[in-house]
Amino acid sequence: MKKAGIIGAGIGGIGTAIRLQLKGYDVSVFEANEYAGGKLGEFWVGDYRFDSGPSLFTMPRQVEELFELAGVPIEPYFTYERLDPVCRYFYEDGTVLDAKADQQAFAKEVAAKTGVTEAQIGQLLERSRELYDITGHVFLEKSLHKLKTFLLPDTLRSILKLHRIDAFRSMHQANAAQFQDPRVVQLFNRYATYNGSDPYQAPATLNVIPHLEFNQGAFLPKEGMVAIPRALIQLAKDLGVKFHLNQPVDKIEVENQRATGIWLNGEFEPFDVVVSNMDVVPTYRKLLADQPAPERTLNQPRSSSALIFYWGVNKNFPELDLHNIFFSGDYQQEFNQIWQEKTVPTDPTVYVFISSKKLEKDAPPGGENWFTMINVPANQGQDWETLTLQAREAIITKLERMLGKPVEDHIEGERVMDPPGIESWTSSFRGALYGSSSNNKFAAFLRHPNFSQRIKNLYFCGGSVHPGGGIPLSLLSARIVGDLVEPVPVAK
Repeated sequence: MKKAGIIGAGIGGIGTAIRLQLKGYDVSVFEANEYAGGKLGEFWVGDYRFDSGPSLFTMPRQVEELFELAGVPIEPYFTYERLDPVCRYFYEDGTVLDAKADQQAFAKEVAAKTGVTEAQIGQLLERSRELYDITGHVFLEKSLHKLKTFLLPDTLRSILKLHRIDAFRSMHQANAAQFQDPRVVQLFNRYATYNGSDPYQAPATLNVIPHLEFNQGAFLPKEGMVAIPRALIQLAKDLGVKFHLNQPVDKIEVENQRATGIWLNGEFEPFDVVVSNMDVVPTYRKLLADQPAPERTLNQPRSSSALIFYWGVNKNFPELDLHNIFFSGDYQQEFNQIWQEKTVPTDPTVYVFISSKKLEKDAPPGGENWFTMINVPANQGQDWETLTLQAREAIITKLERMLGKPVEDHIEGERVMDPPGIESWTSSFRGALYGSSSNNKFAAFLRHPNFSQRIKNLYFCGGSVHPGGGIPLSLLSARIVGDLVEPVPVAK
């Protein structure tokens, strides 16, 4: 039986393991951490439970498809609910907007509280849908590095419309032309952060992202975000995939420009197919150190990172919802500080995710679990200890001012994650959450492909390669790898 070895048990690696097992391979996954799931982990601070990483679930179809391929009903493994509202937005002028799940209700909410019309909101969301229809087949679902992709009928139809993807304006320029109210511009500019980019540099093509949230929907798993990897790990195990935890890989063995296996604990494990779910930079620098590396690809600017405060709060805040955004007063300055000055913003936009609003067991009675995050630059040797202290003070001051009540007095438990911590925990180069940034109109073509162009039988999945970071795109990278790897012939 042919064997496949997967390095890293992030969501992309788990999805790839399922697909290759279903293609007839005997799949083994090797994970350096003591758990499988990558950034989708969990931990407790006292009586408060926290999802450690991603907090928004979109494109559930990418999870459902794996169960369909396996011929297994999803319900015993995984359930989720649609969110309404999706997010609550707080502005310095006192405006509070609910991003309602229903498009018409959302448009009415925004029109009632800002200077834009319902029609303008509808136009943007329809434009976002069109961008997805044009780009989805090309940029998300297939390899951009195989000629046959560009010969497919769906791709050819999309190529004929590429002049409509708005690649030559920035996201901010497009949004500012659509809306005269800076609060609404700021709301839609925020979607650049969904892949760690800057709306003042990133192409307006990224205005495709609101489609995923407003037209397709945003969701929450019934057992928290950690339920996503748990369900897929159980499915993988039920199919025969073997997980090896606390097993860091030392090297990918290459002979005659062909990946033949991996080294770990001083022993060689042969494999017919090797897939790295590890960030592509350390994959080359550590696991393929004796092989030529694609330097131009590896040296692209990294995406942004995050500074996260996990707070156990011994008070209920009824004015907060599941997802909450407290906007900065000067968005352009915030992104200048992140991207040009490479420092933590003095007035950051603060994201607060409180899973206990829906999952009561995540906090004790009368309390809430606050996942409090700001966008920060990737790690380049900044003094993170000092910056973290400054950020904590700025965040608390901002939240207390905008909520009009004390916050710090109610924090009874805390854990902090900074970019060096993210790098150490997940092997994400410089702590960048999404690999390379998308602050370039050619970024989609510059990401590392899902296969090696010079080493046979070597493939790549996860957020640092095509098509990008986040749960849905990492699972799409698994789909692309699954399509690229030849199935094991069935014996007659």
